Parts: sequence; C-alpha cells; structure tokens
Amino acid sequence: MALTASIDRDPAEIEALLRDDLTHADQALIHMGPILRHLLQNDDSSIFSDEVIARVRGMLADIARQLVQALGEAAGHDDAASWAREAGPGLAAMLSGNQALLNHLHMLAVEWQLTEKLQGRLGLDPVLTPLVQDLIASPDPDVAARGMNLLAAQARFGQSLRRMQIPLAELPGDLHHLSLMTMQSYIAEDPSGTAAAGSAEVALRKARSTSVSRLELLEHLTGLLSADLSRVLQIENAGVALFLSALSFGAGLSRETAIMCTTESQLARLALSLSASGAGRDAIIAAFVALHPEVALPDGLERLEPDRAAALLAHSLGGQAH
Repeated sequence: MALTASIDRDPAEIEALLRDDLTHADQALIHMGPILRHLLQNDDSSIFSDEVIARVRGMLADIARQLVQALGEAAGHDDAASWAREAGPGLAAMLSGNQALLNHLHMLAVEWQLTEKLQGRLGLDPVLTPLVQDLIASPDPDVAARGMNLLAAQARFGQSLRRMQIPLAELPGDLHHLSLMTMQSYIAEDPSGTAAAGSAEVALRKARSTSVSRLELLEHLTGLLSADLSRVLQIENAGVALFLSALSFGAGLSRETAIMCTTESQLARLALSLSASGAGRDAIIAAFVALHPEVALPDGLERLEPDRAAALLAHSLGGQAH
C-alpha cells in the first residue's frame, strides 16, 4: 500500500499518494453494504470476521424482539416475551433490508471489536479512561454528571455488545423512526394488529424521547471539548468511543465513517481525517501506533494543510455519505 511508503515527498506528491489510496478505500466502502447483506443471509463469513457478523445478526434479532414484544404488550398478549421470540425472525428479516440500519449496527460491532483489541494490546479500559476520569472530576456539575452518565452508558454498551444486543432507545433518531416504520409495515397485513401497532409506536417513541443515548452523550461531550480537540484525539487518553466521536466531529464525517476509518482498508482516510481535525504529525503518528503499529507513515505528511485534507475527504465517497 502506498501509504506505508517512508521516503520524503513534497506536499503535491503526498496529496497524490493519499488521493490514490482514498480511491481504493472508496471501493471498499462501495462493496461493504452488499457484502454485509449477503453474509447476513448466508453462512459465508470469510470476508468479515465471524464475531462481527454474529453481533450484527444478534443486534438485528434483538431490535426485532423488542419491537414485537412491544406489539404483544399493546395487544394484550399474556406472554409477550415468548410471542416476540416466535414472531421476531420475520421482522428481523425486514429490518435487514435497510442499508442505513445495517451499516450502523456493523460499525457498532467494529467499534466494540476495536475497543476489545486495544484493551488487550494497550490495556486501555473500555469504560473508565483517563479523560472520562477527568470529566467526572470536573468542578462543573453538569460536566461531571455527564461524565458519570457516559461511564454508565459505556458500561451498558459493552454488556449489550457482548450479549449481541442493542437497546432500541440507543439507536439514532432516524434509525429508531425507521425501525418503528418497519414494525408498522410488518403488521400492515393484519388489520387486527393496526391498533396495537399504533399503541406500541406511541410507547416506544415516548421511551426514546425521555432517554439520552450513549451516542448523544458522546456528541455533547465532544462539543464541550471541541476547543481542545487534540486532547480527545489522543486515543490512549480519551478511549475508543470519545476518540471516534472527536474524529467524526473534527473531520466532518458521520460517526460510522469515522469508525470505518480505523479499519485496515481505510488507512488513507484515517490519516486525512486526523489531519482535517487539526492533528499534527506527532498526533497522527500516535494514533497510527495505537491502531496500526505495523504501518510506516510517509515523511512530509505534516505539510498537508487541514483544509486541503478536508477537501480531499469531502470529494471522496465517505465524505459524500455524511
């Protein structure tokens, strides 16, 4: 891969090198969705790890189970949980047809895989990182409270992913809405279920509106820390979750694309995203040492201006997908 070149180059050559690698990275993004859908419907998991695919399947099944259980409760079923286990697979199949939901769940599985990887290799705690400790100790009561809430939310996230589950209320608003609309479509051919579906939707929307998700906490805290974003881009200080949210914020990417940046096919995108976020060469090297210790970055990378890095990202597939 060109990005691993170690000879000195001028800025124009560095930009051409990164643009070429970004083209290859775009091809990986183009093929990711169709491949994931294929793997969810078949047993061939040779392209993605068994663990990641199993977690995506599990999270889809868990979302379907929660939706069907809410339907059962609204319809007055005596044992809504058992009914959900029986009726859930059909709804899970319908949910799997939505690429945005699949991509989100896939990236959550990749995020947790990375979290476990860095815990094993660097001893980086998945929940209580140095930055989270600083937030909890903040003299600002609001920041301290949100730090504690993030601590609890991150612990729940780890427990859920280990169980291959995801609470419905943890989905972003648009995907939560999409899931409810899929539930409505699922029950549309059963006139007797229409009223139950309406009641279930009201209850689920109310539960979502009264909760703050992990991703919302991460977004809020990243915004509070944006004046010193370089601090959050130190992955061994911030931890994986805050680092990814900071990368998304700083480079103007969706959080899913920021997660994808950390994978082996997206090295150029990761370098450009860090540069666009204002990270200097030392910070970029530190991030690569943590994420990809085997990769040698090209000399001269620090001469690529953040606005130029952002422009290259904006014209790539990942930038357009935001």
